[in-house]
Amino acid sequence: MKKKRHAVQAAFLALVLGGVFLVGAHCERWCPFGGVEAIYTYAAEGNMLCSLSTSNFFILGGVLAMTLLVRRAFCSHMCPLGTISEWLHGMGRRLRLPQYQVSGNVDRFLSLGKYILLVVVLVLTWRASELIFRQFDPCYALISRHGEDITFWAYVVAGVIIVASLFTTIPFCRWFCPLAAVLNPFSRLGVARVTRDEASCVDCGLCTKKCPTAIPVDRLVEVKASRCLSCLNCVDACTGKRNAPNALRWGPPRRLAPRWSQAALIAVVLLCTSVAVSASYLFPMPSFVKSHGTRPAETSTLHLQVSDLTCRGRANLFFYFLERDDLYEIPGYFLVEAWPDPNLAAVDITYDPTLADEDLIRQAIVEPYYDVAADFWRHSPFGIEGYDPLMLDGDLLSEPSP
Repeated sequence: MKKKRHAVQAAFLALVLGGVFLVGAHCERWCPFGGVEAIYTYAAEGNMLCSLSTSNFFILGGVLAMTLLVRRAFCSHMCPLGTISEWLHGMGRRLRLPQYQVSGNVDRFLSLGKYILLVVVLVLTWRASELIFRQFDPCYALISRHGEDITFWAYVVAGVIIVASLFTTIPFCRWFCPLAAVLNPFSRLGVARVTRDEASCVDCGLCTKKCPTAIPVDRLVEVKASRCLSCLNCVDACTGKRNAPNALRWGPPRRLAPRWSQAALIAVVLLCTSVAVSASYLFPMPSFVKSHGTRPAETSTLHLQVSDLTCRGRANLFFYFLERDDLYEIPGYFLVEAWPDPNLAAVDITYDPTLADEDLIRQAIVEPYYDVAADFWRHSPFGIEGYDPLMLDGDLLSEPSP
């Protein structure tokens, strides 16, 4: 079982690293914790924090659905930081480094760290409207392209986790991961669980020794602990016992369904991930939504591809140009729905067709604006694909060729 799970871990880690370093993708846009960080700002203001996208909400939904079915399997099968930490711990054991087991009251005390960190991160993020955790995020430090936005402290935290992982089992995942604090309430409701047949059990204790989160499996009839990762290390250890090969089973409660195989677990992980990613493309949600005025009964929508609309800040500047009060002022109502992108951003502008038209909107976007209050000319950085501001009624304003 462990080999198959490690193969799944390797596949997801390769997918993440390949996407970041070969394709140039933004890993933060597919981080489920990004959805947690952004949910308040999106609900309150209609826009995402910089570097995030509504894809964060879709992948968060997929991970939560996965957790309700197979507990925290995301942590043991998909999370790149969890994978790296677990592999480092295996390396430490092979190197015969001293191993420290933390359990009991100390483990419970340290486990409070993730809840405290979650509250601190969310409060600071929502107040600042910035990704505060990025400055200390070990995952971002390890799997990003190491740009200027990574701080010294992110590398320090990552280094501490790397060293600690050599001597104890997945320390960050167990005690300090804020995403784990989010998943735990859902994990407690998880359908699948490890159950122990007391009549078959020989009380060898191997299952407990193999549990990475120190769950006392050998003393429970059903493992309902929220920190269960569905790694199946305990089931794997028990299966190898000649005297009690069937003492542990994994799956729904016995009254609901027979035991599940490891293949079923992997299938759930892949299905939830695939559905989440597919849904983000099939039902794209705008990352920036802002309106002006009162919506009329009749509206029209203009679809544009806009350059240099790369983030939340640029989207607010884009809206600023639409709210101008000069010759190119857009009268009445308009609504901007944008998908910021480093290349071309998709933008939908809904407006009152009785007061404005498409040409006026395009001119408002690209023409310079004199800000009377600031006594300053602001030149628009935005361009519209297929639109030349020198065009008037479809004719190029230039001298005819000789």
